[in-house]
Amino acid sequence: MERDGAETGTSRAALALRSFAMGGFEGATMVLDTGRRVDAVAGSRHDAAAVLDYRLLAATGVRTARDGFRWHLIEREPGRYDWSSVLPQVRAAAEAGVEVIWDLCHFGLPDGADPWSPALPGRFAAFARAAARLLREEGDGVPLWCPVNEISYWAYAGGERGHFAPCARGRGADWKRRLVRLCVAASRALREVDPRARLVHADPVIHIAAGGEADREIAERHRLSMFEGWDMIAGRREPDLGGAPDLLDVVGVNFYPDNQWVHGGPRLRPGMAGHRPLRRILHEVHARYGRPIVVTETGAEADEGPDWLRGVGVELAAAREGGVPVAGCCVYPAMDYPGWTDDRHCRCGPIAASPDWSERWIDPAMAEAVGDLAQAGAVRPGAPPPDGAAPGAVPEGRLSTGAGRCA
Repeated sequence: MERDGAETGTSRAALALRSFAMGGFEGATMVLDTGRRVDAVAGSRHDAAAVLDYRLLAATGVRTARDGFRWHLIEREPGRYDWSSVLPQVRAAAEAGVEVIWDLCHFGLPDGADPWSPALPGRFAAFARAAARLLREEGDGVPLWCPVNEISYWAYAGGERGHFAPCARGRGADWKRRLVRLCVAASRALREVDPRARLVHADPVIHIAAGGEADREIAERHRLSMFEGWDMIAGRREPDLGGAPDLLDVVGVNFYPDNQWVHGGPRLRPGMAGHRPLRRILHEVHARYGRPIVVTETGAEADEGPDWLRGVGVELAAAREGGVPVAGCCVYPAMDYPGWTDDRHCRCGPIAASPDWSERWIDPAMAEAVGDLAQAGAVRPGAPPPDGAAPGAVPEGRLSTGAGRCA
């Protein structure tokens, strides 16, 4: 696969994060097909307990995170911005010494916004510009942004299957193009305010194995669709959308246990015939784009979490040893969160929460797995993969969100 030609802007600049092991706070804000607005940040009380949450995250050795600006709360009226919903998160992260890749749009548009309006990209660009100014006023670090989270998944879930807004069916390709327009407009606006801005474009990586010779071609076509969003952002596909090589800055890959399956058949887990090792997927992504890579989401619920993270760590160490510039890996979510459709309490990540979300504490087994994951970032080309790592000191006991502080 050919890479782009001459380097442009920061498109190939190495990415140095504060920690290889990262943690993300679930930030989904979509409107479901039932009409109900999901707000995972409010549901987990992360907005009210941001100081505590970031202190706990930092206590596990994590110094890089993912979090989000909730567009629907900030811009209730076009062109008028209320930052009160996000400033506590911005300041809590800074206080804890954690840098953040900020989502600008995590599946959620403002109430009343027409998703198909040609004016929407301009409105989103203005929002991005205002958000960039806010972050510049709050600190002088290099800003990290994810303009539109999971373009490919949103195109499928919102444009093809109608599960959440825009709740369309059979229009996945149309919605993907519109999301790319949003992303391109916001990316340019962010760089207008601060040319140092790094743009992390997060989308799932998948593998689809053919069930037989008859469906080999269609399985491969579906698998290759995972590259469409990145190709459009880079201007390789449908250049009328405004994409350009310098806009595809950092490739963010999301990888979960259910990201591989047999075409028309069951899921593929590690060790099963047909399963593709993550290291091979990352080599393909890097060969195609030549960009820094961040695993922007990975993890598994409950007791599966530690072993899954350790397995991912082994794959990342091997990928880095083979020359793939993986700059970090984000445990996502890093804290329990309420399920999108049923509000069930999802146990995941190193930070556990009580059923009523009033208390938080560190899960020792998950914190140890995060420590092991961090060792993958120590592997350099030519170095052997790590055997494992001793866990760091883990705070004991539960901490209440009432005071909002880990003291």
